[in-house]
Amino acid sequence: MVRSETPKSVAATRGMLAQFFSCSKTRSFSSSFSTLSTPSSSSHKLSKSVTEETIENAEFIITKWDPNSPSITRVTSLFHGNRDEAEDFLSSVKDLRRAMHTLVSEHSTSVMLVLSQKLMEMAMARLQKEFYQILAATRDQLDPQSISVRSPDGSIEDENELGSEEEFKTAGESITNVVRVIAVAMSDLKSIADCMISSGYSIECVNIYKLVRKSVVDEGLYLLGIEKFRSSQIHKMNGEALEHMIKNWMNAVKIAVKTLFSGEKALCDHVFSASQTIKESCFSEITKGAINLFTFPVLVAKCKKLPERIFPLMELYEALSDLQPEVELIFNSESTSDIKLQVVSSLHGLGGSIRAILSEFVSTIQNDSSKTLIVGGGIHPLTQKVTSYISSLADYSRVLSDIFSDSPPPTNTALPEAYFESPTSDSGLTPAVSVHLAWLILVLLCKLDRKAEVYKDMSLSYLFLANNVQIVLDKVCTTHLNVLLGEDWVFKHAKKVIQYASTYVTMAWGKVFSSLPDINSPPLSPEEAKECFQRFNAAFEEAYKKQVSWVVPDRKLRDELKVSIAKELIPAYREFYDTHRMMLRENNFEMFVRFTPDDLGNYISHLFHGTALSGSSTPPTPR
Repeated sequence: MVRSETPKSVAATRGMLAQFFSCSKTRSFSSSFSTLSTPSSSSHKLSKSVTEETIENAEFIITKWDPNSPSITRVTSLFHGNRDEAEDFLSSVKDLRRAMHTLVSEHSTSVMLVLSQKLMEMAMARLQKEFYQILAATRDQLDPQSISVRSPDGSIEDENELGSEEEFKTAGESITNVVRVIAVAMSDLKSIADCMISSGYSIECVNIYKLVRKSVVDEGLYLLGIEKFRSSQIHKMNGEALEHMIKNWMNAVKIAVKTLFSGEKALCDHVFSASQTIKESCFSEITKGAINLFTFPVLVAKCKKLPERIFPLMELYEALSDLQPEVELIFNSESTSDIKLQVVSSLHGLGGSIRAILSEFVSTIQNDSSKTLIVGGGIHPLTQKVTSYISSLADYSRVLSDIFSDSPPPTNTALPEAYFESPTSDSGLTPAVSVHLAWLILVLLCKLDRKAEVYKDMSLSYLFLANNVQIVLDKVCTTHLNVLLGEDWVFKHAKKVIQYASTYVTMAWGKVFSSLPDINSPPLSPEEAKECFQRFNAAFEEAYKKQVSWVVPDRKLRDELKVSIAKELIPAYREFYDTHRMMLRENNFEMFVRFTPDDLGNYISHLFHGTALSGSSTPPTPR
């Protein structure tokens, strides 16, 4: 693990500040004026006596606060003490600057000009010191969180509920003090920055600001656990470790964007409001570490494309996508465009990885070559696995909708065009996600058709299809897939289940049904009736013995199949049974009539559980 640079200590910052202060003393006379804004000569024509008086007045207060003076002012703070005097100091610097412009234009050789330059350097040294002291002293109060939760009127927005009235009062006083400290500090920093920038000392001001505030941002990122991630480091992680890192990153990025960067942006914009260029470049330098934060998703996207990894990837995509508008608002300058581009790149990489995993998932279904025969025509493991996976995908429909918004609908030339119909949806989402999820289900259903071919008994293959399509239908109806695929999709596939079930009944019980005479056929002789009973007994025993181990897991489908078989069989058998019972009573009726109508109902009611009635796989022997 390679952590981001640990924040600089205050002592280190002071050492670097000493270099800035010493450099500012060597500033040439001409350079001080090179960046000064020159007032129009018509509005600032001062007489020599007035100019000298202005300089003398400025000299009094500036020399009093000379940072190199042996007096008490050397170790005290101008802005922390008498605030009226601080305002006078800034006003005197402004007057001094105007007087210097007059001297340059009218008395360029005046000794007063040399004095003015020395006073200006002295004043700037004091302001540099004050600027640093305010930044350092209010470092805890000027944390990004405090700044980011300030409302437009300067109050603190607190969502936490308080308990007793005393607690509320104490908390209210504490919040008021924080607001006051923040407001005063921000106002003083802005006043000093305005003064130094207009006096041509913007470099010194900005460097001090960047030193202090960059350490705040770096420390914040460090405490959030933001690492300078390595591709090799992430690729070696197992699934559990990677998911843990992704969750930590999502928590960190939310705090970083909504609090850390947002607060710094607000402070920087306020302090350097006098210069758009300065505030943009300053914020860019302070938040350079943000690039490490937003490169993490790209590295994760390059990991091995495993089906189960799609879900943390989609969570990562969703978290980053939700924050993208705020990132664009915070990093809205040309100098911070690399941050915005990195976010776009990360989303693009995640989207590509998610599409690749889904493509590989489709291939896995299509290439499944297992020949396992599911006993009794039950649910194939592939059905369970794929339907659970697709229903989980549906929970990320917003992410998938975004990812597939510019993707063409899937095609499969191996399937007839009639196999694939785009679902209609009232969800309000782009239909692309519905089309792609319907496509995944279609791939599964086509594979199940192939799996059904393994069964030698055609009736069992149709029962297998009815069972598995019903499971798919149930999963769609009980998850968010129902919203995405729509009622038409559900209706069409419910019809498929009915068709498969009807075909099963016809093929599995057709021989039993046809063993009974038609209701409109002429009356049978006793011998013909005996033969008919014997054919029925043999057909029913064969059908029951074959199907006694078959299963229908879905209770509703199971009951519907039993009702369908019973409605077709029992009324016809009862009619035949009642018609010929008296005729054959004297001819050993019980020898060739094995089942009463109620017996049939009893046996049918115990079908599709995978077990025989009373533990027997065949109906009872003749009575």
